Amino acid sequence: MRTHKMIPQQRQVLFFLVLLGVSGAAASELEQFSVVEEMERGSFVANVAKALGLGMGELSKRGARVVFKGNKEYLQLHPKTGDLLLREKLDREELCGPAVLCVLPFQILLENPFHIVRAELIVEDINDHSPQFLDAEMVLKIPENTSPGTVFVLENAQDLDVGSNSLQNYTIGTNSHFHSQIRDSKGKRYPELVLDKALDREEQPEVRLTLTAVDGGTPQRSGTVQIRILVVDINDNAPVFTQSQYEAQIPENSSIGFRVVTVSATDLDAGNNADISYTFLHASENVRKTFQLTQKSGELYLKEKVDFELIQSYTIDIQATDGGGLSAECTVIVQVIDLNDNPPEVTISSLTSPIPENSPETVVAVFSVSDLDSGENGKMICSIQDDLPFALKPSIESYYTLVTEGALDREYKAEYNITITVMDLGSPRLKSEYNITVLISDVNDNSPVFTQRAYTLYLQENNSPVLHIGSVSASDRDSGVNAKVTYSLLPPQTEDLPLFSYISINSDNGHLYALRSLDYETIQAFQFSVRAVDGGSPSLSSQVLVQIVVQDENDNSPFVLYPLQNGTAPCNDLVPRTAEPGYLVTKVVAVDRDWGQNSWLSYQLLKTTDPGLFTLWAHNGEVHTARSISDRDAIKQRLVVLVKDNGQPSLSTMATLNVLLVDGFSEPYLQLPDASKEEVHTDSLTTYLVISLVSVSFLFLVSVIIFIAIRLWKRKKDSIDNSHFVSSGPFPDHLVDVSGTGTLSQSYQYEVCLTSGSGISEFKFLKPIIPTLPPAEQRGKDLKTHT
Repeated sequence: MRTHKMIPQQRQVLFFLVLLGVSGAAASELEQFSVVEEMERGSFVANVAKALGLGMGELSKRGARVVFKGNKEYLQLHPKTGDLLLREKLDREELCGPAVLCVLPFQILLENPFHIVRAELIVEDINDHSPQFLDAEMVLKIPENTSPGTVFVLENAQDLDVGSNSLQNYTIGTNSHFHSQIRDSKGKRYPELVLDKALDREEQPEVRLTLTAVDGGTPQRSGTVQIRILVVDINDNAPVFTQSQYEAQIPENSSIGFRVVTVSATDLDAGNNADISYTFLHASENVRKTFQLTQKSGELYLKEKVDFELIQSYTIDIQATDGGGLSAECTVIVQVIDLNDNPPEVTISSLTSPIPENSPETVVAVFSVSDLDSGENGKMICSIQDDLPFALKPSIESYYTLVTEGALDREYKAEYNITITVMDLGSPRLKSEYNITVLISDVNDNSPVFTQRAYTLYLQENNSPVLHIGSVSASDRDSGVNAKVTYSLLPPQTEDLPLFSYISINSDNGHLYALRSLDYETIQAFQFSVRAVDGGSPSLSSQVLVQIVVQDENDNSPFVLYPLQNGTAPCNDLVPRTAEPGYLVTKVVAVDRDWGQNSWLSYQLLKTTDPGLFTLWAHNGEVHTARSISDRDAIKQRLVVLVKDNGQPSLSTMATLNVLLVDGFSEPYLQLPDASKEEVHTDSLTTYLVISLVSVSFLFLVSVIIFIAIRLWKRKKDSIDNSHFVSSGPFPDHLVDVSGTGTLSQSYQYEVCLTSGSGISEFKFLKPIIPTLPPAEQRGKDLKTHT
């Protein structure tokens, strides 16, 4: 673990010192190759594998490449054969100019393991240029009293070739006054004209000669110039320079028109013979292109900007000639002062992108830095941003490697823009920036994540098959195939619920479908697990719990528990004629298998034998007398009651009630279907009738208790399964919530029925038939519990 952070200046200085040390250690290793200029592209130069002592194919394994400075590519390396081939046709004169030895330095880079071999490509000259004079004509003014043997210096020819291919000899045409000779000076050959016979201006004022320059190549090349000699009068004093050699220094950023130096010569003669003019002598094309000499004043000006990185100094020969044709020579040496005017350069040798996110320390890029300036201006430091998980490591010969500092996380950042900054140590400092983009490739390291921790979906009962009931969705932070999520149902842990016969899932999008119609009265809710699996290798998965809640529809009509409507002999409820208005006659008890609002029941009196005698309470089904009973009222009363639920649409059931009006419970009554009068029976018949009535009442009471026990058991089971959901909202006053039990809200005393044909008897039964039910408040609490 890094315990402190080095500041950027310290790190840059350290990189520079390490670079200097490594560069010195590798300086002794040098390979040389040669090639003749103007060879065609693709020509064979050498075999690098043989030169380095490597086996066939080893260069390809080690990732060998050829690197020139400044991103120039003169050669290409065939990695399998190791052959070094020309990438383009080379012109030695363009590459090296007048230098005798043309050497192009380069490096052979081996990446694995990392190693650099310094190498040089020597470009050999061929005779592809003819000698050429800069002027089309030379003009010489020679006094007529010039003695034979006098030597006149002529302008030399320029030959861009070097060595034996360069200029070797000068000759002139046949004449009676002059011959030519050659003078070697400063490694160059200059032509001179020697006077063999004195001139006579009056005899011949002008002499024309042809000077021929010949090189030593094969085949030999030549160039010519015309010499025009003007014979003038006597001038016995030649100009004399104040200095034989002038020295000047100019910064390389000097502007055009900058005055470099002024040369001066004097002549003891007078008049026209003392009139001195200054011209370049033996000046090269670069000198004539760069400098301008004032003919009269001898001032030397810059004609074109100079560049230290191209030419560091100029040697200029200047000739001063008087009006009589005599001349003198001096030399001007101009030194170009280097300025920090070249920013450093970055050359990328290799770049690896993308890299896997779980990779350990990895070499991302290999690059080199260079600066055309010299001295402190050419020394460099290299750095990148501090907030990146990458580091720079110096190598040899100004090479650096960019490496990761550890495993990366694509989900945190998938792309890094790295700026390589190179700064020199000149004044002012110059810097260059090179941007590279490193992409991070994905690895399957993230499981799918569902959008919810659990899903609850609602399905209306009696649904159509293959109904879309909802969806689950999961996302994966990975990318590509690693983020492709597929869905599947997990088998249930128990075999109680045949899950795969109820539900199916679309594996591509997570859509859930009901395979068949469901019945709320059979199943109210069930749950299962869905698994999401990504497409990675190995794949990752997650799962979520899904609960399906079946919602009730109003598909069950109310069922009447009392009075029974099963087609048996109807029951008769007894009402004394002395009953006051509001007397409770009986109660219609009904239930509904549906739930919630669909099970709320209301009661309506459709038809009665004597309208206005009875009234029906709509919210609980109780039948009361509406008025006092008169003698005109029929003994047998028939009531038709409509029981309907609160569903949409509403479903209903009809119930029929038979009521007998009796004078008292101490007198026997016989109820006959067509009897218009009551017959009085004996006391013995009454006894039998009471026994029969008690037996029937007992059986009815037992039936009601069993029914209530069964409903309470089912209700408790449904509550445990969490399958009942009761709609919230105010409970209507005209409805009765039976909650599937059909019980009354409180205890009532009423007469049990007497079947027709039981004989004439009188009885009185005042005990309650239905057991006491919970109060209304307790039923409200139970209703909330179900909700």
